[in-house]
Amino acid sequence: MKVEGKIVVVTGGASGIGRALCRRFHQEGAAKVVVADLDREAAERVAGEIAGAAIECDVSDEAQIVRLVEETESRFGPIALFCSNAGIATFDPSPRDPTGASNAAWMRSWGVNVMAHVYAARALTGRMAARGGGYFLNTASAAGLLSQIGGAAYATTKHAAIGFAETLAIAHRDDGIRVSVLCPQGVDTPMLHALPAGPQARDGVMSAEEVAACVVEGLAAERFLILPHPVVADYMKRKTADYDRWLAGMVRLRHALEANETAPR
Repeated sequence: MKVEGKIVVVTGGASGIGRALCRRFHQEGAAKVVVADLDREAAERVAGEIAGAAIECDVSDEAQIVRLVEETESRFGPIALFCSNAGIATFDPSPRDPTGASNAAWMRSWGVNVMAHVYAARALTGRMAARGGGYFLNTASAAGLLSQIGGAAYATTKHAAIGFAETLAIAHRDDGIRVSVLCPQGVDTPMLHALPAGPQARDGVMSAEEVAACVVEGLAAERFLILPHPVVADYMKRKTADYDRWLAGMVRLRHALEANETAPR
């Protein structure tokens, strides 16, 4: 898929990867980029840069996703590409306590990192199928393919997001609907700066603009799995080749991270 001349929606579009996607889609000639975000003022700033449109939206609220779709299509035309990009990271009190985050934190993670994808698909698959197709880009994370030490809710919900993207792709391929899932590792965004130290930083931190370039290439190839960090594919192979060995390696990594945290500065 090429975005030239298309209507594109990007959730979480006011900062980080979302902002870079908005800017890049504009550069690629999108007819209109809709910047959807909880932070309306920030969304308006990005929209102002790219002659786009800003719509305030809490993606964990299905009614707001429906409103986003309806308002976009009534104002600008059919959505060709919906980028379900908004996400949040929740951290465990301790890497040895994956149950430690509050129920509210788990449910907020579930709402933003998983159900937002479901709501977008529910609102759009019928419309897209009726007009012969469309495209979903769902931002997950390398944590959804591997794991995230110290972030049980994050890793679990990102795994679920990938699972939903797979089922969406399988169910609607015959309708002309395509799905890509974006799984970066370390990206220079506020979310990364808040994460505990881990392999996402050790393997190199990309800029959000570099990730956006990978997305454009991946969409053009209509590739399901977009991996800005190629090393993630190697990790996946090791994991599936010998799960127990991979788990043992992750335990060693946890030990190393804990030792680094307790070492004198």
